[in-house]
Amino acid sequence: MSTATPPASSQSPAAATPANPAQETANATNIADRIVLEYLHSRGHTTAEKAFKEEIEAGSPSDKDKQPEFIPPEELIKSLAVFAQSKPSRSTDNALKDTTSVLHELSAMGNTPSVQSLIASLGAVGAEEILSLDPTDKQEGFKELEAWVDGSLDMYRPELRPILYPIFCHFYLDLIQHGFKDAALRFFSTFSPCLPPSRYAELHHLSTILLPTHVQSDNLAQRFRNDKYVVRMSRSGFSLLLGWLTEGFGGEAFGSGGGFKGDKGKRGRAAIMRVVNNHLRFDVTSTNPTAISPHAWEGEESTGLLSQLIPKTNGYVSTANVTTAAAFNALKSDLKLGPPPMNEDLRTEAERVLREQAMVDRDPNVQFDLQILRPQPHAGIIAPTEADMLPLPPAFKTVDVEREVNAVRDARKMIRLDPSVLSSVDASSPQANALKARALPSICAYTLHDVAEGAPCCMFSPDTSLMAVGFSESYIRLWSLKGEKLRALRNDFSEKNIKDSTSLQKIREKKASTTRKLIGHSGPVYSVDFDPISGSAAPPKYLLSASADATTRLWSMDTMTNVVAFRGHENPVWDVKWSPRGIYFATGSRDHTARLWSTDRTSCLRIYAGHLSDVDCVQFHPNSLYLATGSSDSTARLWDVQRGACVRVFPGHQGAVSTMAISPDGRYLATAGEDLAINLWDLGSAKRIKKMIGHNASIYSLAFSGESSLLVSGSADWTVRCWDVKSAGGSKNKNAKPRENGILGAQENGITSYGEDEATETVDLLATFPTKRTPIINVQFTPRNLCLVGGVYQAPENR
Repeated sequence: MSTATPPASSQSPAAATPANPAQETANATNIADRIVLEYLHSRGHTTAEKAFKEEIEAGSPSDKDKQPEFIPPEELIKSLAVFAQSKPSRSTDNALKDTTSVLHELSAMGNTPSVQSLIASLGAVGAEEILSLDPTDKQEGFKELEAWVDGSLDMYRPELRPILYPIFCHFYLDLIQHGFKDAALRFFSTFSPCLPPSRYAELHHLSTILLPTHVQSDNLAQRFRNDKYVVRMSRSGFSLLLGWLTEGFGGEAFGSGGGFKGDKGKRGRAAIMRVVNNHLRFDVTSTNPTAISPHAWEGEESTGLLSQLIPKTNGYVSTANVTTAAAFNALKSDLKLGPPPMNEDLRTEAERVLREQAMVDRDPNVQFDLQILRPQPHAGIIAPTEADMLPLPPAFKTVDVEREVNAVRDARKMIRLDPSVLSSVDASSPQANALKARALPSICAYTLHDVAEGAPCCMFSPDTSLMAVGFSESYIRLWSLKGEKLRALRNDFSEKNIKDSTSLQKIREKKASTTRKLIGHSGPVYSVDFDPISGSAAPPKYLLSASADATTRLWSMDTMTNVVAFRGHENPVWDVKWSPRGIYFATGSRDHTARLWSTDRTSCLRIYAGHLSDVDCVQFHPNSLYLATGSSDSTARLWDVQRGACVRVFPGHQGAVSTMAISPDGRYLATAGEDLAINLWDLGSAKRIKKMIGHNASIYSLAFSGESSLLVSGSADWTVRCWDVKSAGGSKNKNAKPRENGILGAQENGITSYGEDEATETVDLLATFPTKRTPIINVQFTPRNLCLVGGVYQAPENR
């Protein structure tokens, strides 16, 4: 039944079928006006009734010529609802909180039968929906909330600030959902600066949501709509928040506003309380606020949209007992993180070669070298057995022996780095300069110039003879780091002519240069990786590359050609990594999965599914039993390679996890990305050891030193930074002077971010090595602990 058309009388057949639509619409409008006037008169709103009647009578001539506007049922009841009266039990109660109270109030007024029929045909509309449609309420409410948080005591401000982000997001999405695009953009531009810089990526993504259909289709928006955002807070801080929400007081700064006073203030409070009640869940702890680091509240593993991040257990969604990452990780069995077992025949042969070389060199320390071939796991660490390992060829080759022998030599000649010697020394003292040689690595930086199209990735070979760079123009370029010409095998040779290594060299190309281009992909190349089979004993034989064309390609370093194209991902492949023993490799893709492959078949062996967004990086454990993945859903996961099951989950980041590294001893996992922080995890317990802060832009690469005591990071802030893994960590004194070799401010390098600068250095930052204008896209340690880094120089005009 139409809202503006009452039931037709049986005595007036013409009323049921008007002569023309214009007359019907005019009659409908007049009836609607009469209904409103009758309602205002019955309720005693004489002033409103008089004003409404004058407005009808004073209609302009142009209005009379226009077609009368049709009033939908919802609009009519919303117009009536603002005049409805109620008797709340408390002064702070919302008078129309129940969605049916408006209709109930109207029905109890003794209206005429036509009005009663009209009311009966309308759906339930309450003040909750009406308030949510007023864009000024959200602006006013968030302004008061921000003023109260900033005016609270210093001990409570760090734990109260995290509530701003989820409320900001829900307010913005509400405005977009109801079609208030301009109001949403004003809200975003006004209040986004108050949010921390670590939210830059998510805020940028949120700013691209401009239509109601975007809210329905966007993954991040739907996670906010369907999940409850967990906020960790102390008991005293939670009490302050409740007191302010219910009574409008508690810690507000002087002069910051009138609180929740007046109609606007009350509606603003109602808007905030709707978000708090429907979309937030508070994890209240009894810990004293002063006992927790200010940065810990925002970056805790128990903060954020967590419900979907917890993997399923036994095929079912996480139950009430498994709602946190800690509970999930506790259900899993202990991990085997010890060194991998070595084939006994291979070990025996490697020991024989080492003894023979020691006799020639007259080296009496050969017995110490032989112990390197029999590594012992750390106390409490379980070592895997041969039965646990991935299938490998039963017989070893000469290259395997050479790899193990060279690994022993590298371990013997490796530069020992001990960052702990700087822990008790003042960084500005003369003694510190002498001790830095023992604590800090030597860094060799390779810079690419005149790369206008960009180079997303680069990699150094294990023997440091080659560097491979993937370009956005769909090709790969190789450079010889030793100045040797890269000669490929000709394709017109006969196998009968190959008798020894000398004849093999004769069939290589005569004309060559120290660089080589590999063409085969049809999209930007995002990741490259050299095979580890030869180790530091010889140049690599193969190269893997991942591209936006959804393929992973295997390249031969002998023929400089593409050998195999691995297809299976449905979207761009962001990362590819070899297994430490070769043969197997893993990829991560935009299709939310990681996959395991082998070089002897073109189809994948395992699919690791569970991330809610892109898998941005992958990394094998040193013993090859586990695969770590980092995702844009702000989590990292550890998978059992053979079973394909998730055995650990690591939440705690506030942005995409774009890079990770596992320590050579297999005990630690370092993750970093767009939130400017590096998290160090203990793999066995899945607990975060510490959070390291110092970078001013996204972190692109991480690498552990050979002793697992030092971590090096490369970032878009044009710096390389060294971190002490073993130190306790924690924030520095805010009044301390910056390091001499410096931390580049966000204003100096042109990096823009939301919010105030909170990237305070932590005490485990040992040194910062700035470049001129080169974002570091790869950091890597050689087997002898020399650090190699690479990046593309950014000319000022290209910024």
